[in-house]
Amino acid sequence: MPLKIYIDGKFYNKKDAKVSVLDHGLLYGDGVFEGIRSYNRLVFCLEKHIDRLYKSAAAITLKIPITRKEMIKAVCAALKKNRLVDGYVRLIVTRGEGDLGLDPRKCKGNARVIIIADKIMLYPRKFYDAGLSIITARTQQNPIETLHPGIKSLNYLNNILAKIEAVNGGHEEAIMLNTKGYVTECTGDNIFIVKNNVVYTPPASVGILMGVTREMVIGIAKKKKIKLTQVPFKRNRIYTADECFLTGTAAELIPVVKVDGKKVGTGLPGKTTAIFLQEFKELTKTCGTKLS
Repeated sequence: MPLKIYIDGKFYNKKDAKVSVLDHGLLYGDGVFEGIRSYNRLVFCLEKHIDRLYKSAAAITLKIPITRKEMIKAVCAALKKNRLVDGYVRLIVTRGEGDLGLDPRKCKGNARVIIIADKIMLYPRKFYDAGLSIITARTQQNPIETLHPGIKSLNYLNNILAKIEAVNGGHEEAIMLNTKGYVTECTGDNIFIVKNNVVYTPPASVGILMGVTREMVIGIAKKKKIKLTQVPFKRNRIYTADECFLTGTAAELIPVVKVDGKKVGTGLPGKTTAIFLQEFKELTKTCGTKLS
């Protein structure tokens, strides 16, 4: 069955799904997006993703032309249309068609809503079992005084440049530092470390996207009475950590065993990471919106 893609209330076959070359999402990265997972017909944390989408849109003064309730229905419809039990949704809202100038007032009509429902595997299975080896990128995170990383915009060029550094070095992922040298996040994932049974993760103030999976991990820590603190730290703290793991919608939760060529802890996925992974798997069975 050909992939069906939602554009502004209608479904199109993949080969027929098109937007204007003058869409400001294409010309300038002028738009916002979300990545959403479905597990056994349960759309994981759908309302949290939709809330973040509308907050990101508001931050760039982009008015989404449908309500939150309508957006939730559209996401579910895209999954059902493509007969996906376990799937991944890329939800995109662009400024819409304009002209070659920057002025968003030239964009005609409403913003454009695009929903692509398909499957995804961000990392090969072996890395979930054995752990990732990652690097620190030279490319820095956007300063919070410019385009705040907390806005999930279509402008991901600095993340892509950092990803290229990782790939060119034979790695799957890269850590991004802010202009003061503090660890923020990876190119597509939030980061956690464990030291002496305490979990640390960078706070919003250093310049991160407040990941939905990150939020769930913080909730798991409270439930399991694992001490977790959000505090700025530099990469030497990762080098001396007992464990490290990454979180993200596409990545889910994946251990890191080496950073910049230095072994983290024992060089194997740790017991605290395993606890979070097991608890996260349980959450995917209960937390979300069930497809009717």
